[in-house]
Amino acid sequence: MSAQSITARFVALLLGAFLVGCASGPDANPQDPLEPFNRDVSAFNESVDSMLLKPVATAYRDVTPDLVRTGVSNFFANLGDVWSFINATLQLRPREASENFLRVGVNTAFGLGGVLDVASEMGIERTRLDFGQTLGRWGVPSGPYLVLPIFGPSSFRDAAGFGVETRGDLIQSMDSGAKRNALIALRAVETRANLLRATSMLEGAALDKYSFTRDVYLRRRQSQIEDLIDQGIGIRNGMDDTQSSK
Repeated sequence: MSAQSITARFVALLLGAFLVGCASGPDANPQDPLEPFNRDVSAFNESVDSMLLKPVATAYRDVTPDLVRTGVSNFFANLGDVWSFINATLQLRPREASENFLRVGVNTAFGLGGVLDVASEMGIERTRLDFGQTLGRWGVPSGPYLVLPIFGPSSFRDAAGFGVETRGDLIQSMDSGAKRNALIALRAVETRANLLRATSMLEGAALDKYSFTRDVYLRRRQSQIEDLIDQGIGIRNGMDDTQSSK
């Protein structure tokens, strides 16, 4: 089955779930009107994780030297700093934009393409920002909670932001299909390996993992967006004060 057909099927299922959610009763969670659909996707993700992602990530963690893993993590974090710079710029956050820009330049030039995190050693801070936060910063509502296949918790707004960043992913734009696929797989394994401890703690707790994950995700994202809006108000007030003093 091609990627296009998988995407088309998911969109069709999502549209059907959304229509069902719109017709749901008063007991439905207003933040999660697509809960039956989301739980099905979440169950699918857990199956894929238990059969494939977690075993591979565990083996990768166990056999890969810590120094190598750190270099791999640094490399992908350096690529992420590129998007953090773009989003900081779009959010009118000059300090974070300049810091992330410096991080990319320093680590790429002096850190072997980002394998070494020279910028952190120099005290240049990293601020992780994504396009979903940028949309929220400029007033785009979150929309319903949404669980994406493989990628997990999201929302309509964050899924749109994720789609934009995926289209602009530097790895996705590589000409060599073999190298591109190898880097995408390595990034997925490294990301999953970093979550092994957290998921083990979650699996050991006596709770509804779906509800817990959803509530934590929504609270965290709401807090992030509120902080961005507050900072934006502070920037505008500072500009107004500067103009009034002239």
